[in-house]
Amino acid sequence: MRYITPRKAAMGLGSAHSGTADHWFLTVSSCALVLLVPAFMLVIGNAIGLPHPELVAYFGRPYPALITALFIVVGMVHFIKGTRIMIDDYFQHTARKVAIIVSVVFSWAVIAAAVFALAKMTLVTVAI
Repeated sequence: MRYITPRKAAMGLGSAHSGTADHWFLTVSSCALVLLVPAFMLVIGNAIGLPHPELVAYFGRPYPALITALFIVVGMVHFIKGTRIMIDDYFQHTARKVAIIVSVVFSWAVIAAAVFALAKMTLVTVAI
């Protein structure tokens, strides 16, 4: 019979090892979002009401396109990490795996669609 103390069984499984990197990542990304959200709101506020050709030209400029891309990418990666923590806390076994896959695929699809749309608007503006 092999005897393992409770301390030995718990070694390497504590909060100091399992979630520290995620916590720091979420802290840094939330600080970045504190700066990006007001800038993104100004960009969107200036774009509201523009006709389609002017809207495409507006997002073809570097500042609005860069702020929008950074906001989408940082926000969605922050979403991926946050939902991963939530899913790990509340789901079990196969449901956990499926939920993580759905969350990550959805997030990267949103990032890809947004970056593609911004790139397309930039290239249309350059071609004109």
